[in-house]
Amino acid sequence: MIVVRSFTFDAAHNLTRYKGKCERLHGHTYKLVVKVSGKLNEEDMVIDFSDLKKIVEDAVLSKLDHVYLNELFSQPTTERVAMWIWEQLKGRLEEFGLNLCEIELWETESSGVIYRGEST
Repeated sequence: MIVVRSFTFDAAHNLTRYKGKCERLHGHTYKLVVKVSGKLNEEDMVIDFSDLKKIVEDAVLSKLDHVYLNELFSQPTTERVAMWIWEQLKGRLEEFGLNLCEIELWETESSGVIYRGEST
């Protein structure tokens, strides 16, 4: 069973090793989709949606919402931010006996990445 929860956060960035429009300062309303798997608990849930929300808010959104991403990443591409989010969530979810299946990070309605913990 896979449980899915989506979130949004706003952040600004500019791509320092890129030639084009995105090398200039700009912002996005990112959409983050978190997918976790596990066994049903005594309440017949993998995880309560509100518990998943709290984990993601504490581990990720509190650090990324309304920030200048270049202060956290040397090249804040959606790919790099997705990898960082994975690292923030994986261990926290394992504490609850859950597996992080994948995350989706969308910087626009039509452009995003899916990350499943692969090494680069």
